Formats: sequence, C-alpha cells, structure tokens
Amino acid sequence: MKRLVVIAFASLFLLTGCSTGGLSTANQNAFVSGDGVAVYVKPLDRKPAPLLSGATLVDGNLTLAQDKVTVLNIWASWCSPCRAEAPLLSDFASKYKAQGVQFAGILTRDNLSAAQEFAKRFKLNYPTFTDDSVLAKFRNSLVPNAIPTTLILDAHGYVAARVSGEVTVALLEELIGKVLKDPAHA
Repeated sequence: MKRLVVIAFASLFLLTGCSTGGLSTANQNAFVSGDGVAVYVKPLDRKPAPLLSGATLVDGNLTLAQDKVTVLNIWASWCSPCRAEAPLLSDFASKYKAQGVQFAGILTRDNLSAAQEFAKRFKLNYPTFTDDSVLAKFRNSLVPNAIPTTLILDAHGYVAARVSGEVTVALLEELIGKVLKDPAHA
C-alpha cells in the first residue's frame, strides 16, 4: 500500500512538472522539498535510465554518454535548496571530471530566463536540459520525487542512487565513490 502511495505521488509530481512542453511558471508553493534521504541500489537491482538527449539551457542540443558515471541534478531557480547546493555541484563537476564522471541538470517547473540567470549566478559548469518530460521516463527506476533530486547513473546507464533534497559534500562523495567502485562500473 505504501508503495502504491509513493508511485501515485511520484506520478502526480511528474505530470504537474511536464505541462506546457516541460516548462511552466514557477510556483514555490506547489513543490515537494526532499529531506536529503539517499537511496543506493545494488548493481543487480538497478533499472536502466532513459537516454538523456535534447535542448540545453546554454549549450544547444546534447546527448549524454551512457558509458560514464553521471550525476544528474533536477533543479529550479526558485528552489532554495537548489541554490544552496549549486556551488557544491559545480565544484564536484570539476573535481570528478578527471575520473570520467559527467554532470548534467534537468530544469523543472521553471522559466528559461530565470534559469539562465541562475546558471550564470552560480557558474554552473555542466549542461542543463530544459525539457523535463524526460523525468517521466524514470518511472521504472528511482523516480525523481522532489526538487531538488540528484540521481547517480552507473557507467552502464543504470540508476544507482538518488538523493531526494539537497546534497551534502559527504553524501555526494560517498555515493559517487561507491558507484565508481562497484561491480557495475567495470
């Protein structure tokens, strides 16, 4: 029963975030804030992530490689925890690039001009997809269930971890390290 409630809630979240072509006006009172809880999935229990491809906030069209560990952050410019974690994510994108880890964002429930200002202000050094309809394609794995949500995909394109809410240095280091070392990262 609890799982059914979680699935129903996640579906509602995804549907409301996908209106108007994936972008909607910001509504700070209608979002779900996560509590920072992390879920790690054992390699044999992982489900494939969808191909991440499309228009980005700054860089034009992009298709992410599916053979790299990927940190995927779902964010909005009006989200306080998103603003708090943005510098950390940019620092980690630089730090882990040498280890072959790629970072990307997915903008949700926001408008492009506010998001572009956010990206400039926080010096995001990784691409952000602007069409959040891709979030619905995660329904068979760990669904992004809050704003922000950070997913970590293994080097085979499978969802390995999720943080619902703001990430911390210790938690992100632990999860990236675990995914880089686990058997799915061969």
